Amino acid sequence: MQIRRETPADYDAVFHVIKAAFASAEQSDGAEQELVAALRSSPSFVPSLSLVAVEDEQVVGHILFTEAKVGTHTLLALAPLSVLPSHQRKGIGLALIREGHRIAKELGYDCSVVLGHPDYYPKAGYRPAGVFGIRPPFDVPDENFMAIRLNGPGEERMDGVLRYDPAFGIDPPEGS
Repeated sequence: MQIRRETPADYDAVFHVIKAAFASAEQSDGAEQELVAALRSSPSFVPSLSLVAVEDEQVVGHILFTEAKVGTHTLLALAPLSVLPSHQRKGIGLALIREGHRIAKELGYDCSVVLGHPDYYPKAGYRPAGVFGIRPPFDVPDENFMAIRLNGPGEERMDGVLRYDPAFGIDPPEGS
């Protein structure tokens, strides 16, 4: 398997991977593939953090990290992570996360957040985001809203509400 930066030639395959991966997901609105398309044209898009996993010349996985804010801090939001159902439980998702984290560190990002399954993302080092002072802009159990420091113990607590790119369709709470 090869992990590389996504190119425009991959867009159709990535659309299919995301749609297939979320087709039976419990926590899905069915629009994750449209979200990725919208994020590609947003100011928060970081092209080198849109990655594909390729096996036998077929795109089998995709991950996207986009910029988000907590106060004046710029960090990353991991969303979405997608692997074809036929290729799940083979370590592809964790490999995509590890490579994304490696690139993010090189680019100087200190933190990444994810809204996800509390049994999966801790395998990649994610912990409840409240540990870092990061609060979600919506009601969600603490165990599902997670973060990871990418460059060591790092900075002070951020102490604020996460602001996603407007493409996510999440209005920030008043005063944030």
